[in-house]
Amino acid sequence: MNRRELFKTAGGAMAASLLPSEFAWAQSKPPISPLMTTLSTYMAEAARRPLPDAVVEKTKHMILDTLAAAISGSELPPGKFAINFARMYGGEKIATVAGSTVVCGPIEAALANGMLAHSDETDDTHPPSQSHPGCSVVPSALAVGEKWGIDGQRYLRAVALGYDIGPRFTATLGKLQYMVDSHRSTHTLSGTFGSAAAAACAAGLNAQQMRWVLSYAAQLASGLASWQRDTEHVEKAFDFGGMPAKNGVTAALLVEAGGSAVDDILSGADNFFTAFAPKNDPSMLIDKLGERYEITRTNIKKWTVGAPIQAPLDAFEILIKKNNFDPEQVRRIVVRVATDEATIVNNREIPDICLQHLIAVMLVDRTVTFKSAHDKARMTDATILKHRAKVQLVGDEALERFLPRRAGIVEVTTGDGRTVTERVDDVRGTAENPMTRDEVIAKARDLITPVLGPQTFDKLVARVFDLERLRSVRELRPLIQKA
Repeated sequence: MNRRELFKTAGGAMAASLLPSEFAWAQSKPPISPLMTTLSTYMAEAARRPLPDAVVEKTKHMILDTLAAAISGSELPPGKFAINFARMYGGEKIATVAGSTVVCGPIEAALANGMLAHSDETDDTHPPSQSHPGCSVVPSALAVGEKWGIDGQRYLRAVALGYDIGPRFTATLGKLQYMVDSHRSTHTLSGTFGSAAAAACAAGLNAQQMRWVLSYAAQLASGLASWQRDTEHVEKAFDFGGMPAKNGVTAALLVEAGGSAVDDILSGADNFFTAFAPKNDPSMLIDKLGERYEITRTNIKKWTVGAPIQAPLDAFEILIKKNNFDPEQVRRIVVRVATDEATIVNNREIPDICLQHLIAVMLVDRTVTFKSAHDKARMTDATILKHRAKVQLVGDEALERFLPRRAGIVEVTTGDGRTVTERVDDVRGTAENPMTRDEVIAKARDLITPVLGPQTFDKLVARVFDLERLRSVRELRPLIQKA
């Protein structure tokens, strides 16, 4: 007789009293907390809830920006690895891998597209939570959306929901300071919960199923800040995009397939917050839910480089335009960013997250492009090294207190003793200084056209900005893959 049958017998109650304590505990389910009730109900209703017009527009921007990051990432080593992995272990042909000819299972596609979208530093950032939502959320909603053939309206809402849920988890935990103190990666934690929410919305799960999805997501929540030591960007691409996308899709598909789980992982014995010890009140998780859409607080990177380098490049570009520097006449360049941000970009081995290298590239080229930011060979170029030696990076406590706004100050001293300074608090593309639709399209064109060609790019842009009329997200496949 199994445990279920035992409890059905007349003497079940007496027998249960003789069983181990965990069986006795299972007889009485604790009530669902108001926090979980609010969250799971919001998640379950998201597929049918209209979004404000401004949120719809911003969601389209983020979808195009993330697809551009993934497609351009297909030409970089982490992306090439991800595509090859999906080709080797792809499973049933259901979901699309961007920038390739691969069609595979939804879990594998989410993993591959997540890695593609963070193959470099092109994808978006959400400073209030210390996370990169798009690189995992957009692929997760797409993979599950393709499985069920959801329409463009549902896809938009699933993506927006993912941005609402994932970043709120990390913000509640304590964002950057939490990562510093716990050594856990805020990026993977946010991505896992955001991807689970997006995938579950695409799958059309109800409130109880949403609670189970969150429980599976909590079990899968992982990631260490050791990604900062990855010199090849492959593990980092997995940590930021691939793993959380895989986790989120796995959680949603487990529940969709009939798997049950703990009803309230946010309260009761051994709950998520007890285990992860947030620095903030857990009520932050539902603060202004449905009023403040986190996607509107997400930044698109004007420069295809690490986020802490955005403001310095903006400031240096302004100085170059104002002063028309001759590189040979520049004696010293002092760059100030927040102290914790400085550690991320200080003399890194990867060109697009090495501040000193990129400042030298801008001094010589007068700009930084996607191509120049990813040209690793130039890191050993004699001219670049000569000018890189002039660059001094300073971690500034005053700018640390300015976070999550990533300000940057650049001070240039010339050979004749003249010193000029420029400070940028809100780089173009941030929530405080957003890019227009045309600017987002221009960035995407630079990333996508070299891979897929101008005609395919134009068709993709037209579809993304008319997603409400898209009958099935499966129609996006020929627009994001190689012919």
